Amino acid sequence: QEKSSRLSAALFGEDCEISPEQLYELLKYAALGKCHNATQPSWCRIYRQSHLAGVVVIVLHEMSQLHFYKFYLQFKHLRKVFRHRFTLTPSANFLANLYGEQANLKSQNTAQGLTSTGSECAPKSSNLKCDPIIQKYGDKKQGLTSYTLTLEEQKKNDYPIKGSPECKGYIYTECDQQRTDNSPLFGLDCEMCLTAKGNEVTRVSLVDAEGQCLLNELVKPESTVVNYCTRFSGITKKMLLPVKTKLSDIQTRLKKMLPHDAVLVGHSLNSDLQALEMIHPSVIDTSLLFARNGGRRFKLKFLAKAVLGKEIQCEQKLGHDPAEDARAALELAQFFIEEGPAKVAELNLEMLLTAEKLAEISQNNAALQRCRVQKQLNEPPRLSKPCFLDCLQVTGQKPLLLGRQELDSSGLCQSNPSTSNKQILQRALEDVPLSTFSIIQFNLGPEYTASHPLAELRGKVRSKLTDMLTIYAGPFEESFCLKSVQKEFGRCGPIQSLTVVTETYQPYVCIQYEVLEGAQLAVESLNGAEVAGSCIKVQRPVTAAMLDCDVLIKELELDIENEGVIYVAGLKKSLAETDLQEEFSQLKDLETLFLPKDCQSGKHRNCCFLKFQKPQSAAHALELINGWTVKGSKLRSRNALAAGHLWRWIRLMNHSSGRQGGNILHENMEQLSDSEQNLRKKVKKLDHHIKKLYRSLQNNTLCVVLFPGLN
Repeated sequence: QEKSSRLSAALFGEDCEISPEQLYELLKYAALGKCHNATQPSWCRIYRQSHLAGVVVIVLHEMSQLHFYKFYLQFKHLRKVFRHRFTLTPSANFLANLYGEQANLKSQNTAQGLTSTGSECAPKSSNLKCDPIIQKYGDKKQGLTSYTLTLEEQKKNDYPIKGSPECKGYIYTECDQQRTDNSPLFGLDCEMCLTAKGNEVTRVSLVDAEGQCLLNELVKPESTVVNYCTRFSGITKKMLLPVKTKLSDIQTRLKKMLPHDAVLVGHSLNSDLQALEMIHPSVIDTSLLFARNGGRRFKLKFLAKAVLGKEIQCEQKLGHDPAEDARAALELAQFFIEEGPAKVAELNLEMLLTAEKLAEISQNNAALQRCRVQKQLNEPPRLSKPCFLDCLQVTGQKPLLLGRQELDSSGLCQSNPSTSNKQILQRALEDVPLSTFSIIQFNLGPEYTASHPLAELRGKVRSKLTDMLTIYAGPFEESFCLKSVQKEFGRCGPIQSLTVVTETYQPYVCIQYEVLEGAQLAVESLNGAEVAGSCIKVQRPVTAAMLDCDVLIKELELDIENEGVIYVAGLKKSLAETDLQEEFSQLKDLETLFLPKDCQSGKHRNCCFLKFQKPQSAAHALELINGWTVKGSKLRSRNALAAGHLWRWIRLMNHSSGRQGGNILHENMEQLSDSEQNLRKKVKKLDHHIKKLYRSLQNNTLCVVLFPGLN
């Protein structure tokens, strides 16, 4: 569900099943867009992808489509907010492909010489030619102008560009003087917080070529602050209370301070300039300067330590120091210019990064990881298929993974089974706004799977669905015409089975429909009617599970996914789809006609679903259709109850188990066990967590909720 919806999915009826590959298409394009050669998904479309604030995937472990409908009433928020729902085809490695397995050692583009240690780690000169830094800049020293980003590079990396429609209202520094290799360098870094407007600057630092701090100023955001991001920015509400400086003041000061031939240096400087709403023509971006294969980027913290021997962004400090980060980026650029590409390539940064990751793994999980590290050191690197988060990190993004598995500071997936759902939610509320791609994992817990076997749950859900699809009609005369009954009730929808109940004083008929709408239409239109010469009563089975049936039917009818959809029954099977299209063409705002078909014969049923662009048009069509006669057949209609994926799923459940008439009139009324009540409460709490997290998201955030099941 995309807040301020720009996701269009034209799937209805039987088309509502998607594969993991199709889901990856959606996530990939949403996260990367055209700038990383991602293409629009084949089955749906995202409009204005560049306006997406982020992507959030919520995983509900141990839960499947079965659980969603078992606890349909408890998932109050989920079913009222998320408009698009799809059955995901089974995939044994789905989650592993999404975010990797525990302690998955990334092997993409692993540095050469991994089998060596100590002084042997230095790469041979012949290997330098393959280094991405040498391939990009050559091995000769060059002046600083060789390392400034070209206009095309700036466009590709989302820098504010003069004259661009997206940068309307941005301030131009007017530093138009031609750059030389003697032009002055300035380091720039900003800290941001999340406001109702988006990311806004809260602190700006500017340092000169000598490392002297020229500007280190707190800034008052224009909009209401949603999240101060204190963990990263170091900014608190108390710090900003006395601040009067506005963004416009900072823009004016920077414009005055920068010489006309100034070159700005920063790490991922595009985000700083975007937040400052300023355009500067000449920049050096250290995240791109220290080139890596596949478009990946080194973190500033790692580069400062590996190249300069400096520790920055220490965990003991509250948030980052923008002056420290600006100075580090500036010194990195100066080192690169002074030493040249060959010297930088000889540092073998990929090798150092791999060694650092291996060292961290060894510390975190010494016994298990020592064997794995040794194997990694003694064997050539193995190229395995990267998971989705690997692919994101390749592009320089910093994905967030919270819950059962989490990413450590090195970007490796680690197991974290003890974290509670409440703790995960609290961290998500703080960290999700800082990431463009987040995976948040909630779970029911191992005690649930032990006390509620899947087969038992499936049996309960199947039994309830069968009860909802079943009606009892009667009493009839002893010599009633069963064919007449079948014909009359068949006008409400396709019948799965019809049996006569003989245990009663007068005969009754047990009818099981294929669709929920058929059973409900029979209850609404034929209760009290005269059928086969008898005035009959039509009712559903009286069982403990059916006591909340009326509430469930009402909620299904109000489900956001059924908005603007009506069910029409009584169609002649001889009618072709083109006949129906022509017949219903006069209905205003008709968007889709879905004609269910028999799985075995391929023939269409005697019912259809009509989807309208507006709910009002659907309500108006409902009034018109009831009583219509099409080719001699009188139509009956009502609001839809079962969305396409539910309709398909019910049909599969029915084919796997049928109902025998006469066995369901009497069922012992048992109280819910404590574990069942606790489970419902837990599901309700999960729904509340999703509601809280969803409400905290920025507008234009694509949010996907996955029910991956137990296996």
